[in-house]
Amino acid sequence: MTAADVRKTIDTVWRMESARLIAGLARMVRDVGLAEELAQDALVAALERWPETGVPDNPGAWLMATAKHRAIDRLRRSKLMQRKHEEIGYDIESDQEGAEDAWIDAMDDDIGDDLLRLVFTACHPVLSTDAQVALTLRLLGGLTTEEIARAFLVPEPTVAQRIVRAKRTLSEAEVPFEVPRGPELAGRLSSVLGVIYLIFNEGYSATAGDDWIRPALCDEALRLGRILAELAPKESEAHGLVALMEIQASRAGARVGPSGEPILLLDQDRSRWDRLLIGRGLTALERAEKLGGARGPYALQAAIAACHARALTPDATDWARIVGLYAALAEIAPSPVVELNRAVALAMHFGPAAGLELVDSLTAEPSLRNYHLLPSVRGDFLFKLDRFEEAHAEFMLAAALTKNARERAFLIERARKAKENLSQTEP
Repeated sequence: MTAADVRKTIDTVWRMESARLIAGLARMVRDVGLAEELAQDALVAALERWPETGVPDNPGAWLMATAKHRAIDRLRRSKLMQRKHEEIGYDIESDQEGAEDAWIDAMDDDIGDDLLRLVFTACHPVLSTDAQVALTLRLLGGLTTEEIARAFLVPEPTVAQRIVRAKRTLSEAEVPFEVPRGPELAGRLSSVLGVIYLIFNEGYSATAGDDWIRPALCDEALRLGRILAELAPKESEAHGLVALMEIQASRAGARVGPSGEPILLLDQDRSRWDRLLIGRGLTALERAEKLGGARGPYALQAAIAACHARALTPDATDWARIVGLYAALAEIAPSPVVELNRAVALAMHFGPAAGLELVDSLTAEPSLRNYHLLPSVRGDFLFKLDRFEEAHAEFMLAAALTKNARERAFLIERARKAKENLSQTEP
């Protein structure tokens, strides 16, 4: 292998193994920041040695073994030895070597739910949402600071600071490296799922920048969601979220045109939808429902997505069922955004006037004041009602509010068509 081939292999191995490596080390040293540092040390060692010695048969095991040796070296050089000594139950004056042997033996314990512990630690409520997202992508996604910054269009130093502060906060707060139990689990799981879905949504419909979708972020969120569902097989909402992301991701190839322009759901070429992803999504939804989670927020959204996935043509869509599903979602997870989506379903089932009535009731909602999809949806209803002048104004307002260049161009084009229709109807 050439040096370039070895480097590419190392990058691939790191992306695949880094999360498990950091998770296993965090269980040993009880410090996420130190665990990542040890993992990085092992990566540096691989970059130095593998070009000369070749890639090991089991590169993941090599990295873990190297990191363990670094951890032991750290243990011997720091006060960590004394803390571990006390935790294992030895008297401070007893044989240090015996305590060290016991701690080293603990390193070889079955890793169990290490990855699950890492997920809950990275998404701990002591951290801000921005910090949770950055740390999750760094520790579990294996993304570099540069990649995270580029994905979210945030300056690289900002992302670096978030990650450093997040690790410091976890350490200073002495956040335990564990999966919460009992009542705390439900609330924490909701936070974890929310972080993963936030990452997916940023990839599915980018809030800013020149691209409407960022497939890499969708892929990363899907990977994290699948891991979580495997680690928590009895949590229905984990399967509900995976189902939702699988089905939505199935449309990726049909959501943009040749020049990267957005293509709305009803205008998409459904033959380009990924049937494999749809099948996986429907299977995950079935698992969520069998676990009693049919009315969970993610499962309900996945059921809505499934209605679209099952319809071979837009006209075949079961809008009556979608209206009912949105009503159920509004009951358990009420929000202005849910109401806006329900308005679209109402318009498709009962006509644009029905949707417009609900949207008009949302115009005074403070949380939607700068939400570009509100005037965008309202403009669509007005256009369908031949109220072209008002539609033009709404599309222009939506274009002014969005920070995504592709979406802005799309909305301006819709405004142009509204104006064109207006001129044709004027005497």
